[in-house]
Amino acid sequence: MSDHRDPNRDPNRAHRLGGLLSREPSVVATGVEVLASALADQAVPVEAVDWRPPPAGTRDALAAVLGAPGHAEANARAVQRMVTARPHLVDVRPAREVLGLEPGTFLHAGPPLDWDRASGPMRGALIGAMLLEGLAETPRGAERELERGAAVFEPCHHHAAVGPMAGVVAPSMWMLVVEDAEHGGTSYCSLNEGLGKVLRYGAYGPEVIERLAWMGEVLGPALREAVRRHGPVDLMALIAQALQMGDELHNRNRAATSLLLRELAPALAAAEEVPRARAAEALKFAAGNDHFFLNAGMAAAKACADAARGVPGSSLVVAMARNGTDFGIQVSGTGDRWFTGPAGVPDGLYLGGYGPDDANPDIGDSAITETAGMGGFALAAAPAIVRFVGGEVPDAVAATQRMYEITLAEHPVLQIPLLSFRGTPVGVDAARVVRTGILPVIDTGIAGREAGTGQVGAGLVEPPANVFTDALHALAEIAHTP
Repeated sequence: MSDHRDPNRDPNRAHRLGGLLSREPSVVATGVEVLASALADQAVPVEAVDWRPPPAGTRDALAAVLGAPGHAEANARAVQRMVTARPHLVDVRPAREVLGLEPGTFLHAGPPLDWDRASGPMRGALIGAMLLEGLAETPRGAERELERGAAVFEPCHHHAAVGPMAGVVAPSMWMLVVEDAEHGGTSYCSLNEGLGKVLRYGAYGPEVIERLAWMGEVLGPALREAVRRHGPVDLMALIAQALQMGDELHNRNRAATSLLLRELAPALAAAEEVPRARAAEALKFAAGNDHFFLNAGMAAAKACADAARGVPGSSLVVAMARNGTDFGIQVSGTGDRWFTGPAGVPDGLYLGGYGPDDANPDIGDSAITETAGMGGFALAAAPAIVRFVGGEVPDAVAATQRMYEITLAEHPVLQIPLLSFRGTPVGVDAARVVRTGILPVIDTGIAGREAGTGQVGAGLVEPPANVFTDALHALAEIAHTP
């Protein structure tokens, strides 16, 4: 008997090709925009994906790294250490004591640098440090000493420390001492000077040196007594609260500063070792500086990132830092090696009559906040930040969402209310950066190009892509080594 069934009524037809021929298509477009635009013009729903093929010459390196036995496990172990770190502020002490800095030795932000390649703000900060330490009587005298090699420069990161902007640390400066209660590491950061004409932006006028001297004489000792009387301060708990109060912990620290002062003010007031007038001075200075917490947050982020160092085979980024000339990263699986490229000029908003021509290339260790899942990676938690760095609120949300594409985890503690309390993207994977072409977003202050200028604006910046491809090739070489 012949089968006269209508093929159009075949009950199996709807299931052929996954139903592709019996329902409206769902189109996903990648690469160039022309295809997505053509479909949209025809009222066809299309989802555009920001994807591009890996850069030329990286295919073999990607295959070697991603295919290496234990690579996924190494990344999981490294990022787990990063997100489980428990940084606590435990003390405040002079750099000469905790870092062993000798006279004439200064730390600076970013990868290694010498005087000849130093930018304007870096030179200005080093000149100011010479004046502060009494190693020169005038700025010109300090410059001559630095030119002839009278000082030693070393990166903060080489001493488990971080410094904002120029990041210059002199022996007499007081340091926040942060210990990781989970993994046992210790990190350090200097005290925040406030905004305007400050050393970290390369200013070295008399008011800058006087403020630094006051910080060494009054602020540092007062904070030491407050912290010791209070006991360890759980910085991650404060950071988590501040994120839900509108901070992103890089360019906005207003809530975190208030929370830290709430913790320390009673202890400072009760410290018999601190004269009442000096306690009042210290509290007034800290309360008038919305960035006072930044340095504590940087030291906390450094402790988290350092906990993830030294995991063989891991492509997790454990440092992103800039010295005003170079942008450098370090990766867990490659030890202390730096991968560097030219630092870019941030795109943002400028103060007063300043503009892009006045801006120095990106500078500072403060990108350690992004390294640990804060700052630019948490922009969605701080919609008010767009008034400081430029853009609109949807741009801030989109920036955070884009970072999930290049990170290994969502932070279990740092959560963003606007994203239904989703954890911040944390753990930049160098291999994912290369594979996707998506670069980390960093929100930052902008220093003036000329030494002594100070801050000229704030904005967003990305690392040079080559630092991630260079790190990838180094990991591939290690993977190929028997």
